[in-house]
Amino acid sequence: MVRRITSIMMCLAVSASASAADKFKLAWSHYTGWEPWGYAADQGIVKKWADKYGIEIEVQLINDYVESINLYTASDFDAVTATNMDALTIPSVSGVDTQAIIVGDYSNGNDGIVVKGAHSVAELKGREINLVEFSVSHYMLARALDKNGMSERDVTVVNTSDADIASAFISNAKGAVVTWNPPLQQARNAKGAQMIFDSSMIPGEILDITFVKTDADERFKKALTGAWYETMAIISGGAGSKEAIEHMAEATGATVPEFKAQLRTTAMFYTPAEARDYTKSDAVEKTMEYVRQFSFDKGLFGATAQSADFVGIQFDNGKVLGDEKNVKLRFTSKYMDMAAQGTL
Repeated sequence: MVRRITSIMMCLAVSASASAADKFKLAWSHYTGWEPWGYAADQGIVKKWADKYGIEIEVQLINDYVESINLYTASDFDAVTATNMDALTIPSVSGVDTQAIIVGDYSNGNDGIVVKGAHSVAELKGREINLVEFSVSHYMLARALDKNGMSERDVTVVNTSDADIASAFISNAKGAVVTWNPPLQQARNAKGAQMIFDSSMIPGEILDITFVKTDADERFKKALTGAWYETMAIISGGAGSKEAIEHMAEATGATVPEFKAQLRTTAMFYTPAEARDYTKSDAVEKTMEYVRQFSFDKGLFGATAQSADFVGIQFDNGKVLGDEKNVKLRFTSKYMDMAAQGTL
């Protein structure tokens, strides 16, 4: 059973006299590529970087992914972990100007479609499929169906929380789900389960990112980035790597070999230079073109949106996709570059 961490992981970094303007909150949820935030908080790495910038950072695990983004959108948090698509369709569409400061990875098999009693996407026709509706899972299902000459009209989508999706699949003899790790691993371990499509078949389209409010304090952005890449250096083979992997595996309810398998299907950008270069590449714009068109087609921009241009998306080179007067999602390599240059 997944060990549910319900406690708030507090990183009290400065004296009790710190003002509200010096206190910031990050929400994260269970996903292989975001587990490092739990480790960084527990090990005092976030506190160390918060201390450096004279602020307090509270790192809080939210067990429901969509709820974590909703709380961020409602201003309960200053930062959140989310995919590129979900950041666009929830906070940005709601008018919350949001900035991608740490592009952590892209899913390279860490999201998948798992079924019982079928061996191909074509065999999904007529089936009920559990997924988090209008999330990146929904996007991946649409891409899988499209690649096989099908559409959503060929299946029935059943909206299911990520907290419940593995158990829903395991208890259903005709189960079919679209989800991400760690629940994907649990579903794959079920008797008769077979993965028929995964995110490695659409490489680079599902980006896993730490977002902040664009007008958030610079100290907060720098502290988060510093903490993240100190943690990446440990996980990728530095001193304490073994213990870090064990910590994250336990947090997700996986064995160490299972968690290592999840990491292999997560294309982590372990160094800030890798993340910076990817963020500056044309690949991000190409991906966001797919994502925004899907989101508009599904009505995720709201009833008043007349086209996929409704929300502006700004890239690192300053180019804007969509409405230049309504830019609400921004990609920047600034903080990753500072980490790469050693100037944080």
